[in-house]
Amino acid sequence: MRNLLNFFIRYSAWFVFIFYVVLSCWLLFKKNPYQHHVYLTSANAVASGIYDVTSNITSYIGLHDINEDLQRRNAALEAEVIMLRQQTRRLNQAILQDSMRRLDSIGRYEFVIASVINNSVIRPYNYITIDKGSADGIGPEMGVMDQNGVVGVTNVVASHHARIISLLNPNFRLSCKLRGNDAFGSLVWDGESPSEALLEELPKQVKYHKGDTIITSGYSAMFPEGIPVGTVIGSTRGEDDNFHTLRIKLLTDFTTLSTVKVISNRDIVEIKEVEADQPRAAAGENPSGV
Repeated sequence: MRNLLNFFIRYSAWFVFIFYVVLSCWLLFKKNPYQHHVYLTSANAVASGIYDVTSNITSYIGLHDINEDLQRRNAALEAEVIMLRQQTRRLNQAILQDSMRRLDSIGRYEFVIASVINNSVIRPYNYITIDKGSADGIGPEMGVMDQNGVVGVTNVVASHHARIISLLNPNFRLSCKLRGNDAFGSLVWDGESPSEALLEELPKQVKYHKGDTIITSGYSAMFPEGIPVGTVIGSTRGEDDNFHTLRIKLLTDFTTLSTVKVISNRDIVEIKEVEADQPRAAAGENPSGV
């Protein structure tokens, strides 16, 4: 206690000086409007600077929490992407199995699953090679499809491989119709886009709308009726004004084709024998049509 008193006594002059300085400043800035304004302005500037520094420091410190939150959100999004991929894979498998059941329920159709090992989509005449052949029950002139729709028809078959005339080939024509309408036309690729084709020779009286589904007509031993092919996206001028020529968006994505089903018709031999006995000059005969 004595040391504290000695300290105040020793520096009493400084304490008195500081007291009068503070009192003078208070009286100066309190009683004079101009000095009071300068004081407030300076104080606000100093306070703003302090606030800026404080804000920068707290923001920098808060980056750690923000980064952790972003990491959690990214992890959640990645989990959702994985889940969606799994759901898509299961859905594709379910669609494939469902289409297989539909084919199997028809009775006379069987199918062989094959993998695509070579595929072209940008050539004038496109072909597809698969890893199954005659040893697996595949023969020429068998229809081929994937989980989305028609792919093409086999034309060259070896023991363990086969070549398919792609739907993206002008030499391949497919008998198709609008779903819910028995009038049919001929689907052919015009060489423009690997995702589009033309439905030609559709009777003029047939009513259609954009988005209508195009399916196989069943007028072929290679494909059963009702296999999806594409959807209507518009019309174009054909060579004959008595018929529609529709532009079709193909359901099969030929650029990512990986797995296909080769369709085998148990009655194909009998059908060919019956058709071979028909007069060659019979009206409406089209030996090259599918």
